[in-house]
Amino acid sequence: MGVTPLIWIITIAVTVAFFIWEFYAHVRKPHEPTIAESAKWSVFYIALALLFGVGIGMVSGWQFGGEYFAGYLTEKALSVDNLFVFLLVMSAFAVPKMYQQKVLLIGIAIALIMRGIFIAVGATLIANFSWIFYIFGALLLVLAYRQAFASHDSDPQNLRLVKFARRHLPFVDQYHEDKLSVRIDSKRFFTPMLLVIIAIGFVDLIFAVDSIPAIYGLTEEAYIVFTANAFALMGLRQLYFLIGGLLERLVYLAQGLAVILSFIGIKLISHALKVNELPFINGGEPVKWVPEIPIWFSLGFIATTIVVATVLSLLKTRKDAKREAAPEDAAAEREVAS
Repeated sequence: MGVTPLIWIITIAVTVAFFIWEFYAHVRKPHEPTIAESAKWSVFYIALALLFGVGIGMVSGWQFGGEYFAGYLTEKALSVDNLFVFLLVMSAFAVPKMYQQKVLLIGIAIALIMRGIFIAVGATLIANFSWIFYIFGALLLVLAYRQAFASHDSDPQNLRLVKFARRHLPFVDQYHEDKLSVRIDSKRFFTPMLLVIIAIGFVDLIFAVDSIPAIYGLTEEAYIVFTANAFALMGLRQLYFLIGGLLERLVYLAQGLAVILSFIGIKLISHALKVNELPFINGGEPVKWVPEIPIWFSLGFIATTIVVATVLSLLKTRKDAKREAAPEDAAAEREVAS
């Protein structure tokens, strides 16, 4: 792809600048964003991501452009699942609405840093060990199984890291605005906000393990991996407030993501066989009969899966709502009749 160090520096600098601007423009003064504000900025960040993908396609070729869009869609879907866990953390710790923006921005910044580390490690492994695709593929298949059948209902307050912090640090029970610590009677105490940040950071670590192998199954270009992740995370704060109520209605999101991760896992193993160097597989020679899954098919498959999972989720929640409302309506009719 031919990405120079200067382009990397500019890209990282612009990404950091966006987060700094987000803090000073929207987060520094605590408030709960309106639907209109959240919608406006969500559209802005999504449009920016799409324009960037078009730019990659025009400058570097549409093979890379397709890889970016497939990666962006996958990371955006995983980010929405990340938002659902953020919602659980916020609810478990009873974070006031007006302070949730700061928690989200810090959580998103931590997520980008962790993913950046995983991206660098992944790029190094891929450059030196072709067999790493077997491990990435197997890992995604395991994660897909867990995604499909695991429950998000566990209490974030029971995380070992959170319990460790409670045992070894002095905490107060009340929030003091959006501060992480407060001084009381000349003694420093930490607020529940620090526990929220710890829980969010742990969640980010788990999701980085999911997302980085997934996108490396779609592209080997570290620059595309980084920018797709960065754009997927940008605007996530606004999306949280925009679709907060909708998150609980996406009942098949986990299953949809499981299908996507399984597909990419199979794609990774297929690619590993195509470039095989392991002596105990096909005598150390590439398996030439294994088909190469083209990026256009990957992009279409991922987009279709997201749409189908969303539509089926909304249809099911609507059907369940009607079923729950039916007895109440019948009871009301009997009361009127009597």
